[in-house]
Amino acid sequence: MAQAAAQATIGDSEFDRDTRLTPRGAAEPGVFDAELSAGWTIISAVNGGYLLALVGRALSEALPHRDPVTVSAHYLTSSVPGPAVIRTQQVRTGNTLSTGQASLFQYDESGAEVERIRVLASYGDLGALTDDVRTSAKPPAMPPYEHCLGPEMGPAPIPGSSAIVDRLALRLDPATAGWALGAPSGKGEMRAWFGLADGRDADPLSLLLAVDALPPTAFDLGLIGWAPTVELTTHIRCRPAPGPLRVSITTRNMAGGFLEEDAEVWDSTDRLVAQSRQLARAPRG
Repeated sequence: MAQAAAQATIGDSEFDRDTRLTPRGAAEPGVFDAELSAGWTIISAVNGGYLLALVGRALSEALPHRDPVTVSAHYLTSSVPGPAVIRTQQVRTGNTLSTGQASLFQYDESGAEVERIRVLASYGDLGALTDDVRTSAKPPAMPPYEHCLGPEMGPAPIPGSSAIVDRLALRLDPATAGWALGAPSGKGEMRAWFGLADGRDADPLSLLLAVDALPPTAFDLGLIGWAPTVELTTHIRCRPAPGPLRVSITTRNMAGGFLEEDAEVWDSTDRLVAQSRQLARAPRG
């Protein structure tokens, strides 16, 4: 996978700058101010994976353990670019896991706080996990990065393209990109190479972004439009190795205006580094 000419390192990339937090200090412990960047929007709404990473960073700073292991989020109202406040609370602290909860709030026109997302998560030390791996899961079969499709490679802009596209290095598997040309497969699948546009390598927090960064699987069902997340649970299995990630997302059931999306994220050494299940509203198109 091609990297940016001047590869960003963890800590100085655009993703890190846009998830930076300002603690309120001893007067309000566990409370952080944030600025939701317009660079991570889909049309006018802020991407759910970016929000999850932002709240995930707050919990990482508030809890004794630093690494997300399991993170469950309910998206209550649509977030917009601008100021936000994240309030965290420790629920339980153990030797290997700490559990906390957090909510992200923004302000309405009257100045009242409106809750956007509520998260319950357990954190640990991914570096201390055993290397014993027993799995029947296999990495997705995909063409090489250079044979996959970026948003600039189609005859017209991909429907629903937005600011977040410029911050990601996404290359879709051609087998799951027919929807961009008006020929969805109907299988409800989406596969892509994933990275950040500035070349920053993945870490556990950016994996929270990766599980929600691809176009919705509803597009492959022929339904083009916004598919807002209702609930998203992510399991981080281990620290990703440097290099590009492969993300595979599938849906098997759309009913009552909702669909589920099951995601797997694989690193450059063929390790399964993250999994997620999301419930989203189906587009009305």
